[in-house]
Amino acid sequence: MPLRSPARTNLVDLVIAQMESLIADGEWPVGTKIPAEPQLVEQLSVGRNTVREAVRALVHTGMLEPRQGDGTYVRASSDFGAAVQRRVRKAGVLEAYEVRASLERDAARYAAERRTPEDLDALRSALAERGRAWEAGEIEAFIDADMAFHRAVAAAAHNDVLADLYGHLSDATRSTLQSVVGAPVPDSVRHQIGAHRAILDAIEARDPAAAEAAVLAHLAEGMAALRAQPPHDDDAGPTG
Repeated sequence: MPLRSPARTNLVDLVIAQMESLIADGEWPVGTKIPAEPQLVEQLSVGRNTVREAVRALVHTGMLEPRQGDGTYVRASSDFGAAVQRRVRKAGVLEAYEVRASLERDAARYAAERRTPEDLDALRSALAERGRAWEAGEIEAFIDADMAFHRAVAAAAHNDVLADLYGHLSDATRSTLQSVVGAPVPDSVRHQIGAHRAILDAIEARDPAAAEAAVLAHLAEGMAALRAQPPHDDDAGPTG
């Protein structure tokens, strides 16, 4: 969605609304850098002060994050997501992982009951990309694909509140997956291909009990890997 020049009334609010839409629609994905101030000024046809005030407002909500000497990055896809991230940062890694695990368990059960052929296609695609990235040694792509698989499970539950909450929580706890992938544990635990296939198979078979059991087995391995790690100074919580 291209940026457009807003009417010259309530300029700051209109610019904020446009930026929020770009973030929510995925034009500016979480983790990416937004255009530099001169580009925003030119594309929006507004003054620097208007752009700065709009960016400052979104930084205050937690949706944007300025990085000294680098630029401004998208931190959360909504103000609700930013609130979730703030809460997660106050929690321990294991606490946040346990909450995410609870959501994944329920999502898998609902997905097994409600999935559509399109949901199965999304799950298969994410799992295939996960395997490809693993074989290629592309860790960031592997993490992205793993998160896409679990988001697809949440989407297949066809509960918008659950999917939104899971999406925001998984963004905030991305570092837990990075911890598991980087932990000194066997590749079989980090890869967990069998566990993910079991989740997909149970959802495809419309077997809620098997889907829940597969998720619990998968999460138990990840939890064990986290607990086996020595404590770090940043254990007060992941930063997303």
